[in-house]
Amino acid sequence: MTTLKTVLVMGFGLLFLYLLFTVGAPFLLALVAVIFLEPLNALLIRRFKLGRLAAATVSATLFTAVLIGLMVLIGLKLVDELLGFWEHVPTYLNHANAYIQDLLNRADSLSGKGEQDLPLKLENWVSSLTSALESLASAVSGVLYSFAKGIPNFFIVLVVFLCAVYLLGFSLPAMKTSFLSLFEEQSREQVEQVMANLRRSVFGFLRAQILLSLVTYVLSFFGLLIIGTGYPLAVALLIVAVDILPILGTGAVLVPWAAYAFATGDTYTAVGLLLLFFVITIVRRTVEPKVLGDAVGIGALSALVSLYVGYELVGLVGVFLGPIVVIVFTAARKAGLLHFKIKLQ
Repeated sequence: MTTLKTVLVMGFGLLFLYLLFTVGAPFLLALVAVIFLEPLNALLIRRFKLGRLAAATVSATLFTAVLIGLMVLIGLKLVDELLGFWEHVPTYLNHANAYIQDLLNRADSLSGKGEQDLPLKLENWVSSLTSALESLASAVSGVLYSFAKGIPNFFIVLVVFLCAVYLLGFSLPAMKTSFLSLFEEQSREQVEQVMANLRRSVFGFLRAQILLSLVTYVLSFFGLLIIGTGYPLAVALLIVAVDILPILGTGAVLVPWAAYAFATGDTYTAVGLLLLFFVITIVRRTVEPKVLGDAVGIGALSALVSLYVGYELVGLVGVFLGPIVVIVFTAARKAGLLHFKIKLQ
């Protein structure tokens, strides 16, 4: 009966975590932000003798101002670079068109000399290249359309997130008391220990992800500067965003770009982008398990397995959900809430 109860509790716990990381993501992020702001609240209450409501209002307002300010600054710079890039898109397309036309002319010339097989293969390759470029352009258009379509939803989520930061900041101590009241008196100390371990591990996990993204950004930024592609800030940010995906990663940006550069005759850029892709991938995949394991207190192998299994089971959400499940399990075992012993006789 105890085993069945444990299985049911773990099942409901996993379902709750899944819902928390999907539909409840704004509230989860707000809770993380409020916990991060709690030392500032304590300082305001202790130093300036503010009440809980006033201290939470001040800290949440500072957080909102800093967040919106960073979003505006980064957004303006990113839009500026993207607009500059799109101004040069017709030039890039003209170069590609000239290159393809040159290949077709060569095919006609070879056909006139009696070499029938080579021109046919060349025309087939050009046709395939044209189709690939059209597909790429369609995909980019689709991404831009989806991005534009998602802007209203983003602002709704942002408003909900900021409102939740204020409301959770006001009621965090009461929420903690209510949560602990669900457990028996003798179990509350263990639960508080689990919560403390979980808080350290979750913030360690977030710090690890920020560090890995920073490493990816630095490598991308300086790599693009060395190659001389232009617009390194915008492209590096795009690479960091895409690199969250454990399967596609940076290859979703750099590999098609390298293929386009090679097709248009820019071999230097193509080779540079491929080298940059391999460097980022190797560094990221080598450092990620170690950094993540040290930050959250789980082994590098456990971190790697949790990342992969989480992604395979529930997709992108599993990249974050997998390590969190391992963190919760480890914290519960350290607090003595879970005991598993195998008896052979």
